Amino acid sequence: PLPPLQFPHSKHSIAITISLIICILHLPQKQQNNLQNFQASITNKKMKQSIIFSLLLVLLSPIFSTFTLAQSPAAAPKPPTKPKPAPAAPAAAPVKPLVPSLPQSPTSDTSSGEDIVKILRKAKNFNTMIRLFKTTQIINQVNAQLVTSKTGGLTIFAPDDGAFSNLKAGFFNSLSDRQQKALIQFHVLPVYVSSSNFDSLSNPVLTLASDSPNGYQLNVTAYGNSVNISTGVVNATLTGIVYSDKVLAIYHVDKVLIPLDFSKPKPIAPAPALAISPKADKDNSSAEDTDQGDSTKENSGALKLLGVQGTMLVSIGVAFAAALTIFS
Repeated sequence: PLPPLQFPHSKHSIAITISLIICILHLPQKQQNNLQNFQASITNKKMKQSIIFSLLLVLLSPIFSTFTLAQSPAAAPKPPTKPKPAPAAPAAAPVKPLVPSLPQSPTSDTSSGEDIVKILRKAKNFNTMIRLFKTTQIINQVNAQLVTSKTGGLTIFAPDDGAFSNLKAGFFNSLSDRQQKALIQFHVLPVYVSSSNFDSLSNPVLTLASDSPNGYQLNVTAYGNSVNISTGVVNATLTGIVYSDKVLAIYHVDKVLIPLDFSKPKPIAPAPALAISPKADKDNSSAEDTDQGDSTKENSGALKLLGVQGTMLVSIGVAFAAALTIFS
């Protein structure tokens, strides 16, 4: 505790005391003012700091949000759904041949490696076709091509003996040797066609007789269970399979395939060079004869004139000689 104030009784001391009291009384007010100023300055600083902090938050919020989005963990992937097992595709139905097999047709197991004549002979009723194959020697060409052909193969349309008997009598003999060979070659395709692939052919179809892209062609039409062949002269139908393997197919056809080329008109022969007409020769010869006749007549007339003159001279000479004899 402060010691009690002792005020002197002098005026000077009283003044000093009053000054001290006044100072003491005024000292808290100044401190209070200083404190208030200090608090106001702190408040101002806090307000400034809060404003600056708010502005910084406003400015930096997009950056923090982008960073947050970039760093946010990805959503957990959904478990993969198990695919449903696809239904099993139905087994492909076996391709049904368009041409049925004949009851007497030799199978490929029993006739493999044999030539075409033996196959046709076993099938029976193809004797005319066999004979024509041999007489035209086309059988040698066909067998050789069948041996050397590794991928193409051959397809033969074989008319039976009844189909050949329906031709006009003497038809085959009326053909030239070249036409006879072409007729047999016209029944052979230089490619292998299975009994279920006739609908894949592109018309017109070339044959073994096609010596040019436009010669000895035929059209093959397959619809339903029927295969038709058109030559432009004959419309025939395949009635069965005689023989078939991977390189050779022989089909029974109900008609002989006659090429349209046999019906085409022959090309007109070029006109011969103009010769001298016999009438002109006759006129020339008659003119020459006339000239010769005229010259002969002139010669004969001259001879006659000379003969008359000679006779007159001789007569005058004889008369003159007789007169001389008389007067002497």
